[in-house]
Amino acid sequence: MDLKSTFSCFPVKKNEKVNLKKRPTRVAPLYHSKEDYEETLAKHLTRLAEFQTLHYASQKNALLLIFQGMDGSGKDGTIKHVMSGINPQGCQVSSFKHPSGNELQHDFLWRTTQKLPERGQIGIFNRSYYEEVLITRVHPEILKGEGMDESVPPRVGKKDFWEERYRSIHNFERHLHHNGTKVIKFFLHLSKDEQKERFLDRIDKPEKNWKLTADDIKERAYWDDYQKAYEACLSATSTTKAPWYTIPADDKLNARLLVSGIVLDYFQNAKLHYPKTDLKHREALKSIRKQLLKE
Repeated sequence: MDLKSTFSCFPVKKNEKVNLKKRPTRVAPLYHSKEDYEETLAKHLTRLAEFQTLHYASQKNALLLIFQGMDGSGKDGTIKHVMSGINPQGCQVSSFKHPSGNELQHDFLWRTTQKLPERGQIGIFNRSYYEEVLITRVHPEILKGEGMDESVPPRVGKKDFWEERYRSIHNFERHLHHNGTKVIKFFLHLSKDEQKERFLDRIDKPEKNWKLTADDIKERAYWDDYQKAYEACLSATSTTKAPWYTIPADDKLNARLLVSGIVLDYFQNAKLHYPKTDLKHREALKSIRKQLLKE
């Protein structure tokens, strides 16, 4: 399968009604062997490193990459492998787990806002503000801990409550776009059978035991509820300026090639360039050069 031709298969179109059962969790491999995968990924990473330098120098925009997915979908591994060649000085990875007491005293977008990238930087969110329309929708009792005790009981079961949150997210991402932060969102689409295999692998290999907890198994029981929450979320919040991509994640290697390819495609179309210096600065550089040559 050609990498470039696959990109059109995975974006969620604006106002599209997403049915995850109709979206694949596995596609034909983009590589012929493990060696071919490593070679292709290495080429992607080399180009990404070059573009990152240009991105950092241009100070034109910030880039925010958001990763969401079920437990075991490969978020950590994808981030690790795709960003392994990136200069850490220009990239920051933020993971969002259970909010702290201080974070709960603010609106649901506050804690992630603190981690937004500066212009010239790449920000990566391992989970994000989208948890507030996913896990909270599956477990609405969580909202009671967010200072919403009075409004939760009558409203949480109503469609307009979640539509308000979707609008808040849409407006937030629109604001980011118009102020120089480009947002690309990845949903790592994992099958329930593959999650089972990965959980068993974490049990059977002692060095992976730490990756699995009783809570992971508990949440697996809500699989169908999470799928519905993701379908509603993807349908409501994918736009041309902040698109969602549903990445088939049953094959980890394929997923990494797809994600790195999509990020690379963004940079190739971003029209980045190194800053141009004015005449005064160039003359100053000539003077400095002469001084250095005299040493």
